Amino acid sequence: MPALDPRQKAILPAEPLPIVSIGLGGIVHDAHYPAYNIAGFDVVGGFDINAERAAMTREKFGLARIYGSLAEAIDAAPDSAVFDIAVPGSAIAEILREIPQRRAVLIQKPMGDDLAAARDILRICRERELVAAINFQLRFAPFVIAARDMIGRGLIGELYDIEFRVQCNTPWHLWEFLFPLPRVEILYHSIHYIDLIRSFCGTPKSVYAKTLSHPSAPDLRGGTRSMVIMDYGENPRVNVMTNHSHAYGAEKQQSYLKFEGGKGAIQIRAGLNLNYPEGAPDRFEYILLEDGGAANWQTLDIEGSWFPEAFIGTMASLMRYANGESKTLPTSVEDAIQTMATVEAAYESSEGGGTPLPQV
Repeated sequence: MPALDPRQKAILPAEPLPIVSIGLGGIVHDAHYPAYNIAGFDVVGGFDINAERAAMTREKFGLARIYGSLAEAIDAAPDSAVFDIAVPGSAIAEILREIPQRRAVLIQKPMGDDLAAARDILRICRERELVAAINFQLRFAPFVIAARDMIGRGLIGELYDIEFRVQCNTPWHLWEFLFPLPRVEILYHSIHYIDLIRSFCGTPKSVYAKTLSHPSAPDLRGGTRSMVIMDYGENPRVNVMTNHSHAYGAEKQQSYLKFEGGKGAIQIRAGLNLNYPEGAPDRFEYILLEDGGAANWQTLDIEGSWFPEAFIGTMASLMRYANGESKTLPTSVEDAIQTMATVEAAYESSEGGGTPLPQV
């Protein structure tokens, strides 16, 4: 059997660029800044429309500078700075119009509130020649990097089946801005899994989907449960199944990513979704079908998790591309709009409904 020891970490830039933050909300506190601290990236300053939140961020993370306005943040940014934009999807386009031409920007997902907004964002990025990427960071979680390395080396053979299953009790009250939105679960949560699957399999031919609200969260009209089938023909079969209203204790909660191939399988527990925001330990298990030998599930030790380590990868890949160290930008806006198109198809499928039964 080939030596295992898969790569688990994102490749860091040889010359990291300074970072200027636009938006200093919870995701920045929980993931962006902890990730940048681990990687040794330098955040030179930040701006938020909420002055109290900005002051709290400065105190918590020792931020060198808080800007009084978006214009000040842009004017004071070093020429080589990456703008790290973490604002609601509806505010992205307006900010991008103010970013100087040919600058690097990392945009927190989603790429706008719908495909029309995503097209507008893409158009602005093209017109302003921005080096722009969307922060689809799950692609860079250590357990995903390890799985990609194993799959890329052919260790589990041709992919036949991919499944992401989430059954948990999500504390939606932590994100008050979601409650009035018409689209929530797929656009803000399952989009991670849709994008991740696209990174392995490409854009699907079509999508079958249904997204639903739940009686336990009647004020969250944008859905808390979803089923998404991404159609790649005969293989692989791809399912994304989520239920964020499983309020029956921790014992039966689930959060896993599974890959099945012709020569083996990988199953990963993504513990972040369980008992969020504290989470549960991740677990990486695999099985390889060796000729003439017994097949047994084994465990691989993984260093780091989705939060915060995955956020190193999206920023590092953008820096390396902007520096000329890499010829590819995995989560570029040019690629990310295909994820948004897949999400749009899922909502259209959900609204369209299933095939009526024929007359008996």
